[in-house]
Amino acid sequence: MNESNSASKSAVFDATHSMFFERMIGYRSKVISATTAYRKVLMLETHTPKAILNSKIFLYLTEFFSGMAVMAAELGAQRLLAPYFSSSQIVWTIIIGTIMIAMALGNVWGGRQADKNPDPDHLYRRIMFAAVWLALVPLVGKYIIIAISGVLIVTISTNFLILAAFISCMVIFVPPLFLLGTVTPGLVKFTTDSLKNNATIVGRLGACNTIGSILGTFLPTFLTIPTVGTFVTFLIFAGILLALPLVYFLSGRTYIITSIACIVLFAASAIVSPLSGFAFWERNLAYEGESEYNYLQVKDLSDRTILSTNVLFGVQSVTMKAGGLTGLYYDTALAAPAFAAHANSALILGMGTGTYARQLREYYPKMAITGVEIDQSITKLADRYFKEPSDIPVSTYDGRAWLASDTKKYDVIMVDAYQDITIPFQMSSTEFFNLVRDHLNPGGVMVVNMNMISDGKGSINEALEATISSVFENGAGTNRSASSPLVATADVPDTTNRELFAKKPLNRSDGLSFESLPETAVQRTRSDDLADAMSSVTLRLIPVKYSSTMSGYVLTDDKAPVEVLGMRAIDELIKEQAGPYRKILKEQGISGLMSLT
Repeated sequence: MNESNSASKSAVFDATHSMFFERMIGYRSKVISATTAYRKVLMLETHTPKAILNSKIFLYLTEFFSGMAVMAAELGAQRLLAPYFSSSQIVWTIIIGTIMIAMALGNVWGGRQADKNPDPDHLYRRIMFAAVWLALVPLVGKYIIIAISGVLIVTISTNFLILAAFISCMVIFVPPLFLLGTVTPGLVKFTTDSLKNNATIVGRLGACNTIGSILGTFLPTFLTIPTVGTFVTFLIFAGILLALPLVYFLSGRTYIITSIACIVLFAASAIVSPLSGFAFWERNLAYEGESEYNYLQVKDLSDRTILSTNVLFGVQSVTMKAGGLTGLYYDTALAAPAFAAHANSALILGMGTGTYARQLREYYPKMAITGVEIDQSITKLADRYFKEPSDIPVSTYDGRAWLASDTKKYDVIMVDAYQDITIPFQMSSTEFFNLVRDHLNPGGVMVVNMNMISDGKGSINEALEATISSVFENGAGTNRSASSPLVATADVPDTTNRELFAKKPLNRSDGLSFESLPETAVQRTRSDDLADAMSSVTLRLIPVKYSSTMSGYVLTDDKAPVEVLGMRAIDELIKEQAGPYRKILKEQGISGLMSLT
C-alpha cells in the first residue's frame, strides 16, 4: 500500500515537473520569438551577411577607400581650420599629430575588438558612423570652431591659436579618425585565413590603403577643393566612404533603419552646408570661395572693396571706390618711390588684388609696374572686383623663384607676400633679401610690409629688422647721419602693420632722407595729399642700425622660425585686444559679456 502511494506520488511529481518545464520552455520560446521579432524590426536581421564577403575584393576596396577618406579628411581639416587659424606649419603639425594619435588609438582598440568579436558588422557600423560624422563636418564644424575660439579668447592669455586649433581638431576630427583607425586591424582579421599567406594578404591591404591615401591626397588638393570647395570635398569623400557600409548592410538586408537614418543625415548636410560659408555671420560678402592656396573673401562696402584670406585677422587688399589714399599700410609704403633715387620702375612681390599697383599708377602714372602673385584666383578676383589696371603684367609664380629667374633691376621693390597671417620663411631670410638687393638699381628702395607690430627681444620684427639691416648695411659704409639711414621703419596708425624701408645706396653717404621725403613726393607727383601723408610718415620713421647684438636673430634659409615668432605676435595682439573682455568676465561673469551684445 505504501509502495503504491509512493509510486503514485512520484508519478504525479514527475507529471507536474514535466508540465512546469514544458511551460518554461514555452515561455522561453515566446521570449526568444518576441526578442527576435523586435530585433528584426530594428535591424530586420542580426546575422552577418556573408555573401558579399565570399570574395575578398570588397574587403580590399574597404581598405582602399578608408585610406582615401583619411587623407582627404586630413587635407580637409587644414582647409577648414585655415580661415580661422592660418595654414602655417604649426597648424599643420597640430592636424597631423592629432590625426596620428587618433589613428594609433583606433588601431589598438580595433585590433582588440576584432579578436574579441570577429563580426564584420561591427567594423562596417564604425565605418558608417565615421562617414556620417565627416559628412556633418561642413554643417557644424565652423560653429564648433567659433564656439571654441570664443571661449578661449576670453579665458586664456597665451598660445591662443595653438590651443584653439588643437581643441578644434580634437573635437571635430578625432572621433571619425579613431573609428577609421579600427579598419585595418579589423580587415586583417577578416581577410586572413591561415598563417601560410597572411603576410601576402597584409601586404595587399597595405598597398590598397597606400594607393587610396595617394588619391586622397592629390584629388582634394588639385581637383575638388579648387573646383567645388572644402565643404563639398568633405561631402564627396564622406559619401564614397558611406557607400561601403550601405552596400554591405543592404546587400544582406540588415540594419535597414540605421542605413536610412545615415542617408538622411548625409542628405541634410549636403543640402544645408553650402547655404552658409566660413564667415557665416557676414551678410555683405560679394564673394566667398577657395583656391589652391587660400580661403578668399571679398567684402563690398560703401566706400571700398576688401579682400581677406582669413575670417578673423586682417585685410589683404583694398580698393577705394573714389580713388586716393586708403588709410592703410599702402599709404605709408608710398614713401618708397620718394626715398628712391628714381621712380621709373617697380616690382611688387605679393601683388594681391593690386592695391599698391593702383596707388603707384595714380601718383606715378609713368612708372613701369610689374606684379608677381602666386595665387591666380586672387588675380582673377582683382580683374572682377578691384579694377586692377589691365596694362600691368602679373606673373603667377612664387615671388622668390620668380626673382631668381628675373634679370631686370627696379627702382622700387615691394615685398608683401604672406601665407595667411605669416610671412613665408623663404621670403624672410638673408638669402632672399640679398636677392632683392641685387635686383635694385643703385639708389633703389625695398619696402617690406611687416604684418604685425611686435617689439621686444626675440620678436618677429626684431628678427626681420636684424636680417634686413645685416644685408643692406653690409659693406655700405657708415658716413651717413641718423636722419639718413639705410634702413628705417614706420608704424601705420590705427593698424597692426609696420613698414620697413631699406635702400641700396648710390654712394657711401647716401641713405633714406627723412627730411626731404615730403618735398620729393610733391615734386614727383604734384599731389598735396600725398605730400601731407609723407609728412606724417616722416614723423613716424625710426632708424634701424645693425649691431653685433642682433646677430642671433638673423634669419637664414636654414633657420627662419617665422611661424613660431608670428604666433607669438598674434598672441600678444589677441591678449591686448581681448583684455577688456577678460576683465568683464572676471568681474561680472558671463552675464557681463552677454550684456555687451
